[in-house]
Amino acid sequence: MTTTPLQKPIEAVKHWYIPLIIGIVLILVGLYVFSRPLASYVALSLVFSMAFLITGILQISFSIANKDELDGWGWYLAGGIFYLLTGIVLLSRPEISIAALPFVVGFFSLFFSISALGWAFDLKNIGIKNWGGLAVFAILGIIFSFILLWNPDFAGLSLVIWTGIAFIAAGVAGIMLSLRLHKIKETTSRISDELKKRISSIMSEYRQALAR
Repeated sequence: MTTTPLQKPIEAVKHWYIPLIIGIVLILVGLYVFSRPLASYVALSLVFSMAFLITGILQISFSIANKDELDGWGWYLAGGIFYLLTGIVLLSRPEISIAALPFVVGFFSLFFSISALGWAFDLKNIGIKNWGGLAVFAILGIIFSFILLWNPDFAGLSLVIWTGIAFIAAGVAGIMLSLRLHKIKETTSRISDELKKRISSIMSEYRQALAR
């Protein structure tokens, strides 16, 4: 799940809007956390579990739909399954302790942000401009996740506040990723089928040469 290299740069990734939906969901959860800073983690666990469930289902759908376009689609699928199972566990155990939930949220944000960072460098490698913005928010998501996991009282902010920041950073990364994928879709739609076949043939020969 840490990388999602584009297997066929000339092909548009299907359902580019799925990361957009995931990003919006994560940002909404982050804003909700900010609006309820005094709420207990037990009270917020239901919101988190629904976010994990939605993210997991959407990511599983995205990875299966793009298994021919993504080299690392299996990792992305595994991440979706992890998110889905996490949501189910939280939903079935709303009484989960305040000591455990921050780690669940922290690892969720960490894995999602690492995946987004992998996407950023993949987009860079195929010549997509403005990949740096995605990388920046992915790195911020990673930093906030580490703070949440190891030092939630950093800078005097509460555990809940750091949770909201981590969700929002990961959400922005998801939205920026979807916009970059949409750009790929628009670009490839203007390329002729003949040119696509030629490029795909060259890429196939290139991979075969590397495998020797």
